[in-house]
Amino acid sequence: MIEFPLLSLLTFLPLIGAFFIITIRGDSESVAQNAKYTALYTSIFVFVLSLYIMLTFNPDNGGFQFKEKVEWLPSLGISYTMGIDGISLFFVMLSTFLTPICILASWDAVKLRVKEYMIAFLVLETLMIGTFCALDLFLFYVFFEAVLIPMFLIIGIWGGPRKIYASYKFFLYTLLGSVLMLLAMLMLYSQTGISDVETLMQNPVAANLQYVLFLAFFASFAVKMPMWPVHTWLPDAHVEAPTAGSVILAGVLLKMGGYGFLRFSLPMFPEASDYFAPMIMTLSVIAIIYTSLVALVQEDMKKLIAYSSVAHMGFVTLGIFSMTTIGIQGGIFQMISHGLISAALFLCVGVVYDRLHTREMSRYGGIVKNMPKYATVFMIFMLGSAGLPGTSGFIGEFLSLLGTYQVNILMSLLAATGMILGAAYMLLLYRRVVFGPAENRDALAMPDLNSREIGILAPLAVMVILIGVYPAPLTSRIEPSVDRLMAIYQTNIGKTLEPKKATLVDAEPLNDSSEPISLTYKEQAHD
Repeated sequence: MIEFPLLSLLTFLPLIGAFFIITIRGDSESVAQNAKYTALYTSIFVFVLSLYIMLTFNPDNGGFQFKEKVEWLPSLGISYTMGIDGISLFFVMLSTFLTPICILASWDAVKLRVKEYMIAFLVLETLMIGTFCALDLFLFYVFFEAVLIPMFLIIGIWGGPRKIYASYKFFLYTLLGSVLMLLAMLMLYSQTGISDVETLMQNPVAANLQYVLFLAFFASFAVKMPMWPVHTWLPDAHVEAPTAGSVILAGVLLKMGGYGFLRFSLPMFPEASDYFAPMIMTLSVIAIIYTSLVALVQEDMKKLIAYSSVAHMGFVTLGIFSMTTIGIQGGIFQMISHGLISAALFLCVGVVYDRLHTREMSRYGGIVKNMPKYATVFMIFMLGSAGLPGTSGFIGEFLSLLGTYQVNILMSLLAATGMILGAAYMLLLYRRVVFGPAENRDALAMPDLNSREIGILAPLAVMVILIGVYPAPLTSRIEPSVDRLMAIYQTNIGKTLEPKKATLVDAEPLNDSSEPISLTYKEQAHD
């Protein structure tokens, strides 16, 4: 274990804030205010701590850093293991960056059960960070699955008119996929006796098992992203969720599927990944084209952005399963970019929804006259989603397509049509809402952004442009870990072991230490 458990502190600090909120007493108004400030200060402190971790992260090291390991279930060889590399670092940053923004976005919008709402978001932050830091199969599963609970409550309690339907649909879809992944984890553990992710990455199981295990993990990650055709829960969840719920759902939760592919599928099941890659790339291209066409005919702003999320996630899986270094980098960059842009777009919808209480595009139009600040920031995020050069959206899509082009020109060309369709539906959205006919007097009477809304949207706009113009701070940290992942993947192709119980072996104490030693998978195979 490292001298100071930074990752554990980062992960569980939001729970301390949630505990303090639980203890708040008084009249309902003072409780609500104190809960808001406690949640905000806690989330800001967590973000500052994550910023410190990012600044002290060694960009030249492609392995796991800030590692912590403590025995959890020693009789089963299961440990509480945490660590981050260049792949998981920015997903942690995304989680800590968006949480205070979500709390600020809910400041005036949420009036019912404010105390419970803030607790739900802080618990959700802990589970999101834990998911990206966990380096043990079962620890990962606990965090990954537990995310469903606060998100289910956020949609089901503070959502729209069909919130119960949307929350149960979200829960059941994702639970079904996760149960299959749990069964695969149990099978993997029964064959190897190992739950340590690093060890399993270096030593894949037998080829005949890889295909079954890959499909079980794929079921969970595909629903989480979501991939076509298991994407139908997403539009309902986004439409009914409160604005902050949509932000965190699109900004972070969808990324857990792509992260799972990178952390588990490619290194642990390399032959199966190689075998199923054409199928996944085909599904990705279908998702890009089909959901872009569906987005074109939407009247509800949230539904349009929800379908665009499915299309953008298609670029992610396309880049990852191109099995090229540049494609995987593009997929990771696209997830980070989409986390910022989609979060900002949902916040933009929330701004006008709070004023007019409708998401129908036809009810707006001509608001550039009375909301010029809003029109400016909305334009930045719209162009970023459309993949305009100079924004973060362009880099992720370009790298994903470039990686795909190296292995399959046809897939790359078909996917490139998604950039054209993306520009079409985003420009259509912007034209109808901002520059459309000024027919609704209520829309023309809406006030422009206030200071709180500017404080929420300005950091997102700066990040979208900054990493679009100067992506080096991200790519310099991502690249070594991707190189290491590709080296493991290429090494593991054809390097598999027969199903065998890999247990802690009996060993004589080493010198005066009473701790047993365990052989690696390779050493056991050699013996």
